[in-house]
Amino acid sequence: MDNDVTGRMNSALISDATSYLVDAAQRWTLFLDAMHKRGLQYEAHMAEPAPNVLDYKAELVVDGRNLPRPVNYLLVRILPPEGLLVDEAKRPFMVVDPRAGHGPGIGGFKADSEIGVAMNAGHPAYFVGFLPDPVPGQTIEDIARAEAVFLEIVAARHPQAEGKPCVIGNCQAGWAVMMLAAIRPELFGPIIIAGSPLSYWAGVQGVNPMRYSGGLLGGSWLTALTGDLGAGIFDGAWLVQNFENQNPANTLWTKQYNLYSRIDTELERYLGFEKWWGGHVTLNAEEMQFIVDELFVGNKLACGDIRTSDGTTVDLRNIRSPIVVLCSRGDNITPPQQALDWILDLYDSVDEIRSYGQTIVYTVHDRIGHLGIFVSSSVARKEHREFASNIDFIDVLPPGLYEAIFEPKPGEDPDHPASEWFMRCEARDLDDIRALGGNDPADERRFATAARVSEINLALYRAYLQPLVRAAVNPAMAEMGRKLHPLRLGYEMFGAQNPFLGWLDAAAEEARAERRPAAPHNPFLKAQEQFSRHMVEALEGYRKAVEHQAELTFRTVYGLPVLQAAVGVDPGSDVRPRSAPKSRLHAELIAKRIAELRANITQGGLLEGAVRAMVYVGMARESADERGFEAIRRLRLNGEHARQLTLERFKALVREQYFMLLIDPSAAIAAIPGLLPEDAGKRQDILTLLDEVLTARGPLEGAAAERFEEIRKLFGEAPPARRTPRPRLAAVAGKES
Repeated sequence: MDNDVTGRMNSALISDATSYLVDAAQRWTLFLDAMHKRGLQYEAHMAEPAPNVLDYKAELVVDGRNLPRPVNYLLVRILPPEGLLVDEAKRPFMVVDPRAGHGPGIGGFKADSEIGVAMNAGHPAYFVGFLPDPVPGQTIEDIARAEAVFLEIVAARHPQAEGKPCVIGNCQAGWAVMMLAAIRPELFGPIIIAGSPLSYWAGVQGVNPMRYSGGLLGGSWLTALTGDLGAGIFDGAWLVQNFENQNPANTLWTKQYNLYSRIDTELERYLGFEKWWGGHVTLNAEEMQFIVDELFVGNKLACGDIRTSDGTTVDLRNIRSPIVVLCSRGDNITPPQQALDWILDLYDSVDEIRSYGQTIVYTVHDRIGHLGIFVSSSVARKEHREFASNIDFIDVLPPGLYEAIFEPKPGEDPDHPASEWFMRCEARDLDDIRALGGNDPADERRFATAARVSEINLALYRAYLQPLVRAAVNPAMAEMGRKLHPLRLGYEMFGAQNPFLGWLDAAAEEARAERRPAAPHNPFLKAQEQFSRHMVEALEGYRKAVEHQAELTFRTVYGLPVLQAAVGVDPGSDVRPRSAPKSRLHAELIAKRIAELRANITQGGLLEGAVRAMVYVGMARESADERGFEAIRRLRLNGEHARQLTLERFKALVREQYFMLLIDPSAAIAAIPGLLPEDAGKRQDILTLLDEVLTARGPLEGAAAERFEEIRKLFGEAPPARRTPRPRLAAVAGKES
């Protein structure tokens, strides 16, 4: 009996082993075939005149190489797929892709993308991409000026659109867009920056190690050396290598293992991503040096230390358009602190944000990674879709700091049939940004010391080594060095030039024809999965140990008081070494503007009185909801006189009344009756409209309800004993005057 059981067990084990070995051999053959397909795809992609991974057809609008200061950037109009109509009366969207080592197209990588959700919301869409090689001599400033031309052309192509173009900057493109908006604020509508680092020193101890890299390498002299070894060209593959080094478990194991273990279903997704990930581009050495010196190590953007060639200061406080920041706690490349702490560098309070007329909206995702911010379908269907659908709502928000909150719909909403969420903007304070974590003054001194050491090392390199390196390197040697980069070799070794892969096509075809996957319960398959988990844990442990040591080294070396004093950083100072300077002229202009607003509190008519009343009640909620703006939008569409009020005029009106309520709320409220017509019927009509807008998200409660009762009295209506049903907005909108 026991022998029978043992025999059956051995037989089953042999059967499982045989099944697993057949499965493993077939998977290995198909895995090698996938690598071969990846290599062929890479060669074909890089041979294209303008390689990109856009999932949409496009027409060229402007070739940046033809501009007075030529650059390798292109502006294209995205052609909507068949059956999808866009509304030319809606503001256009312009998506700018990052030039951080990869080729363009990630903003329109698939249907559920930034471009896709913009067009699904009815907006015309444009895309700013680039060619693999820079124009000789082009600079970051030249690119900014080219993008300014692109924006002017986009706006000119849509003169009937209500509102200036909305610009989306992904990752590295985010800081480029913000720099341009600070120099040319008049060109921009709302700005959405996704996963974009703006405050490069910021982070949390023990969590965000990438920010230490510049200091541990001695600063930007290594960037200069790499550019010189490239004969004036910086290879973007090194940037991609830096990204891969942040996650060795994924780079060395998980990515390949997922393909191998799921070879029957994973191939298409894998090849689609690798087409973008392997599309390496180059930059001029001067471009990369600017990025590292001024941004990565120098951290000069947030504190206003960057100047253009004509001496113009790049001050982010000059931006007049709403700024929407999308970041994630799961992003180890651009953590929330790097995406948001520029606000702390520039402003001492939310009132100071308001004094500059700025509206900043942020949202922090819980877990999505860096690429997922602008690649993930789930983010596109939620955050990007809501921002695209409610961009006009964001544009008219009063100045201040807000967090975008997304609420699931309780049920089907006829006004938002394509969305599963409602967006609400909650008022926030600078302490809410600080609560995310960040640097203390000692950390700031360490990074300031690293920046100063970088300047010294770069000066030494340029004085003593750079002439020798440049004399020893010629363009042919530099090109050979790029071809031999490990990342490129990883693709090319499986390409068409490898003579040892001639057998693979037939073997892969046979494996597919005779495919026999092992059963899920196969013990050898489970052992394989267990081995993979141990491998990931080991590599994760290695990563954590290296990051801990790197952080400890950085904090110890650059925290030495003697080193700080030697490079000119005060070791005992509790003041942030670099913060944006305050402007006396701005203070004088604000004082003048306040005096003008006070003088105009009693000026205006029914429209000013209605908007003031609406803002007064809304301020008690400390939030704004898309449903309220939707009611206003329908009012503007349906009301005979309301249609005369453009979005830009409505935005200006809301801001003016909001500021009046901030500087002198008592006088502003007391003046409302004098702004209203004597006709009680007209007052009742506008009060009905206010009720429609203010209760669009639900009944008023607490302080908001009390304020609305106060408004009722000012409009000359006693509070009703019992609420009567509200008339339909469309029925009364035409009566507005």
